Amino acid sequence: MQLIAPDILAEARGLTGAMTGTICVLGFALWLFGWRWHRFWIVAGITLASGLIGLNAGRTTNGTQVMAVGILLAVSAGLLALELAKVLAFVAGGCGAWLAVQWVLPQAQELWAVFLSGGLFGLLLYRLWTMLLTSLIGALLACHAGLLLAEPFFYFDAVAWAGRNIPALNGVVVGMAVLGILLQAVSAPDEGANDEKPKEEKTDQPDDDHGHGGGHGDDHGDSHDHAPPAKPAKTPWWKKLIPTRKAA
Repeated sequence: MQLIAPDILAEARGLTGAMTGTICVLGFALWLFGWRWHRFWIVAGITLASGLIGLNAGRTTNGTQVMAVGILLAVSAGLLALELAKVLAFVAGGCGAWLAVQWVLPQAQELWAVFLSGGLFGLLLYRLWTMLLTSLIGALLACHAGLLLAEPFFYFDAVAWAGRNIPALNGVVVGMAVLGILLQAVSAPDEGANDEKPKEEKTDQPDDDHGHGGGHGDDHGDSHDHAPPAKPAKTPWWKKLIPTRKAA
């Protein structure tokens, strides 16, 4: 299996330096902030894919309906993107399990059971599966674009070099994917951190509404209402991979 495909590098040589750099930055952002911005990635990815499908499906001889079909399908899919996220996680988990079993055991039978099992695990481990997909896709985009950007500076043939160093490049991509999962888990926000803010705001409102002056009222308020709020304990990074609450 070639994670860094020489054929893709050969086809991508026609891109400009600005476009290649944009793809590299996009891949790095997807690799590092995959789960933290997962709603943005899901909506943007589904909208873009649906727009391309709509442009291809609405192609006619005179080209009048191409733009309309593409825009309508992209907007419709973008509005339903978050609802379709779990369906895509099921399909992606099933396809990943199917390909993994077929790669390890080419003669395996009953792959539909493997597909359903992988899809169920994709739903149960939605956060971990999202981190894995975004980290792997981001690493692939960054590595492909990085090789194309480094080619004119180091004066080497990126396509031929990638074909000669397949095992090393596969190891680099897998290592980057694992590192991306760890970094996304560390940078993920703590669960329940936003739930304690409204409670702190409610405790301060009764004191502001009463118009008591100085003396006993101030002393009473200082002694009871101005205790420092307790800071919530931070969630360890390994517990963020499989949260106890809903992931989305």
